[in-house]
This record gives sequence, C-alpha cells and structure tokens, in this order.
Amino acid sequence: MKRIKKISLICILLMAIPSLAIGGIRIKELARVQQIEKKPLVGYGLVVGLNGTGDSRRTNFTTQSVVNMLQRFGVTVPANQMRLRNVAAVMVTADAPGFLSAGDRLSVTVSSLGDAKSLEGGMLLMTPMMDETGEMYGMAQGPISVGGFSVETTGGGGVRQNHTLVGRVPDGAVLEKSMGENFSFGDSLLLSMNETDFTTAQRMVAAINETFKDTLATLNNPRTIQVIFPEAYRANGQQSKFVAELEQIEIEPDTRGRVVINERTGTVVVGGNVRLLPAAVAHGNLSVEIESQPIVSQPAPFSQGQTVVLPNTQATVYTDQPKMSAISATATVQDVAQALNALGLTPRDIIAVLQALKEAGSLQAELVIM
Repeated sequence: MKRIKKISLICILLMAIPSLAIGGIRIKELARVQQIEKKPLVGYGLVVGLNGTGDSRRTNFTTQSVVNMLQRFGVTVPANQMRLRNVAAVMVTADAPGFLSAGDRLSVTVSSLGDAKSLEGGMLLMTPMMDETGEMYGMAQGPISVGGFSVETTGGGGVRQNHTLVGRVPDGAVLEKSMGENFSFGDSLLLSMNETDFTTAQRMVAAINETFKDTLATLNNPRTIQVIFPEAYRANGQQSKFVAELEQIEIEPDTRGRVVINERTGTVVVGGNVRLLPAAVAHGNLSVEIESQPIVSQPAPFSQGQTVVLPNTQATVYTDQPKMSAISATATVQDVAQALNALGLTPRDIIAVLQALKEAGSLQAELVIM
C-alpha cells in the first residue's frame, strides 16, 4: 500500500487580463436609494417525498413537527411510533424586494436543518414566511430544485454531484400583504454607496451636479450622498423620473488595489490596481512521500502465539532546489501576472509568494484571505 502526502495546494489563478479601456459605470451599479431595500423573510417548514434521505429518528424536532401537522388534520399518532425517513425539517429564506403587492411571487431557498442526506425530489409543504419581528408576509410551497444528485450504496460508497442539502423553489412564495406602498421621497433622497470611498463619492457628486447644471448633490459622509429634487421634478409623478435619470449617470469609480486569496479552494483573484515594487524571491517546494508495506510476523514454534500483520512505514522528503529570482516594478495587473509566471511557480506557490511580498512591502495592495 502506497500513500503520497504532498504539502501543496491545488490552485486556480484568476488574473485580470490586460486592462482595457472601460467606460463609465452607472450610479445604479454603484449606489442604492435609501429606504428602497429588500426585506429578509424566514420560515420553518417540512419537506416530504424524499427517497429515504430525510431526517433520522435522532432529529426529534422533525418528528414533533410531523405530529403537530397531522393533529391539524385530525390524525393522532404517538411520536414514539413515527418511522420517518422521507421527511426533513428545513429553514426557508427569501429576500423580498420593496414595493411588492399582495399576490406577487418570489423565489425561496430551502436549507436542511436536521441530519438529512439529500433534499432531492422533495416537496416543500406550506410554510409561513415572516420578517424579523415575526409578522407574516406570505406562504411558501412547491417542489424543490437542488441542481444535483446524491446516490449512496449499502457498502458506504456513493456518487454525489453538487450540494443537495440546499435547494430553491422558483416563485415558491406568495405574498399576502403589500410592502412599502406608502413610500414618499420628500424634497430629497439619500444615495448609499456600495463601497466606502472618498474619491468615488466626490466623482459621483460632481457628475450629478454637472448633469443637472445645479448644485443638487452634497456629500454627507464617504458613503452617503444627499440629492435635492430640482423644482421641475417635485410634482407628483416626476420624482420617479428624476431618480431614473439619476441612476443612468455614468462615472469612473476609483477602486482599491486588492488581492483576494481563498486557501480552502485554492483561488487567487488579483484586482486591477495592484502594483509590485522591485523584490527578489526564492521559493522551494516540499513533498513528503509515505510508503507503507505490510509485514507478516510469525510466532516462535510451540509458543502459542498468533500470526499478525504489522505495517512498515517509511517517509521520504523531497525538496526542490530554490532559485533566487528578481521581480521588477510593475504598472498593470498584466505585468503582475507576467512577473509571477516568470518565476516558474505553481498556483499553490503563488499564494505563499503573494503573502510574503505583502510582508516585505513589495505588494502594493490590500491582501484579503478568505
């Protein structure tokens, strides 16, 4: 039996390709109008129709929920006589956009709460959807789509594709009450930016005032911009027209140089404003090979001992020859990619090198490790 253990990380390096001239970005993508927000809804429900992949008897709250449900239909069954494998307890969540009316539908996400193995093929039973105060806004029900499958064998093996304990019910919830129908703008509105940035906020203020030829926008803080409605748009029905025109204004946002590393998945994403200062890098790989061979140990004659099989394990360490390489200063993200590729490193090594370059002060960017 031979087992190889490598101290390595299989990585996918996603580098931004050569920076192309990009046009302006609409304010609609950079900020949102305050008071026009999504309302999170949540509910507790049951999924039925599973093929033996539901919660086990150890999940007491699933059994109790089924008992309570059956009692509403006039069926009384003791909880200790329940043998449920086709039912799973789930949490149902949704984000309801503002200004929905009674009768509108929205999609919901269904997530297993107990020890079910899969929600594939299940049907969500009628589930009340409530906000953070416990006020009910609608009901969710329908067949679940998990976008994958999970097949297990009696011997403990199996095949699984994608995650089957979370699914969606498209248009599965129906609202029973309207949301935000009494909204009023007033004489001004507030824009809340998606990212806190002084430069982008100032550019947005300047673009709004330039477009409408008036000093309408002022900066409250690096994330909030107040915009006064022009006199011509304060009549009924004209405020929405002004907001629509406001959202279409394009600006060039200023982005912070950022490198995002996810060591669990081996993903590296380098942003467009990342720069490197001159540095020298030496990096070597370490591999550990563990080989296990069985040895049969025989007892001495007439010793009344037993024949046993013992493992004989040997470990071998391999180290690549490190080479010192120089990195020159870079100006674009394409230069960063070329500089790292010129080192001849694997994607796994690039993660370690980027962290070391940050500590050395060569990587001029924020390093985010997920």
